[in-house]
Amino acid sequence: MAGNVTLTIIKPGAVERNLIGPILAKINEGGFVIKALKYTKLKKEQACEFYQEHEGKPFYDDLTDFMSSSPIVVAILEKENAVADFRKLIGSTDPLEADEGTIRKIFAASKTHNAVHGSDSDASAIRESDFFFSRVERF
Repeated sequence: MAGNVTLTIIKPGAVERNLIGPILAKINEGGFVIKALKYTKLKKEQACEFYQEHEGKPFYDDLTDFMSSSPIVVAILEKENAVADFRKLIGSTDPLEADEGTIRKIFAASKTHNAVHGSDSDASAIRESDFFFSRVERF
């Protein structure tokens, strides 16, 4: 499974702006297969656990507050070379620096409210998938 899956989160701001459908359409157009999908809301403690690697960084509190502020959509995506291809599809963390046509260039409101999360490595994709989905929720 490693190398062929990644995890994405459609973040609270994008969910609130009714962008779930358009973002999922872009993901589908990018050749990704949705293997698991969930609409959920993180508690602050869960957001802190998910982003624990960033604890102590200046943006950590704002990030965990934001990610627990309202519902999110989480998905496991499958495609050959999934992590790298998805990171290319979503674009730079800062939408002002993102390439034209990328998800963040199209849908992000700001660097903090950048519409989507994407795993940064194969190991992160597995860890993040395990955080959100049980074995029976995966296909």
